[in-house]
Amino acid sequence: MVDRLLRQQGTPLYVRKEIVHNKAVVEDFHSRGVVFVDELHEVPDGQTVVFSAHGVSPEVRKEAKNRGLSVVDATCPLVTKVHQEVIRHVEKGHEMILIGHAGHDEVLGTMGEAPGRITLVTSVKDVASLTIAEGTAVAYSTQTTLSVDETRDIVAALKIRYPHLIEPEKSDICYATQNRQDGVKSLVEKGIGHLLVVGSQSSSNSRRLCEVALNLDVPATLIDGPEDLDQEALQGVRILGLTAGASAPEHLVQAVVATLSKVGWLSRELVTLEENVKFKLPSELLGKE
Repeated sequence: MVDRLLRQQGTPLYVRKEIVHNKAVVEDFHSRGVVFVDELHEVPDGQTVVFSAHGVSPEVRKEAKNRGLSVVDATCPLVTKVHQEVIRHVEKGHEMILIGHAGHDEVLGTMGEAPGRITLVTSVKDVASLTIAEGTAVAYSTQTTLSVDETRDIVAALKIRYPHLIEPEKSDICYATQNRQDGVKSLVEKGIGHLLVVGSQSSSNSRRLCEVALNLDVPATLIDGPEDLDQEALQGVRILGLTAGASAPEHLVQAVVATLSKVGWLSRELVTLEENVKFKLPSELLGKE
């Protein structure tokens, strides 16, 4: 969406927060004139601002409208689904629990849908300290980029505390996140001695991929690209696993493969499944090219 806007209307173009949590993507857009801001007051009047993939709170939308900014909403549809779940449950009088990571852009946006009616849970330990009264109708949603296994443990603890816990009709965890976590498990089954994950430190789903491997006793390293490869650390590794976070560009993955090939690694692709999910562009971006 940001790429299309650059081609259609050029700069200046503003994006609230990082469009996706990937250093290479953000740096590329920055070099092409995109201005990334933390808050809307940094956007001049009358300009176009893009909301990042992680979503925003109603207060941010209200501020943009009051300012008369031209908004293009790049919120991931799977994040929008979680926002709608929260709104629906609160309207029904349910108390909401959000499983996620404190301070993450997605969590801040989702929590903003129901101030005072939604509680953040970050771990199994948090469940014990919840103060929601017994007998209250309680529902939960999750951040879309969590560890499937960790989330399962938290949900199990919630069900013990609240036996009538209301669950999402379908898992909130993004299909791309879950598929990559399953892919890491398949790599581990192949006997890898180390896992490389192409992704940025700011990327929740990329860090979860490392955690999946570490929980299966396989060392894992998060790298932004080939420049971060530490060949010495890979000494003695016979089979090396390579995967990438959902927001990592494919060209970075191929650059890592090429760099490893130059020092003697033979590459083989392990296909665990094919992804064919597609989302429609917003109406303001269709039919202009």
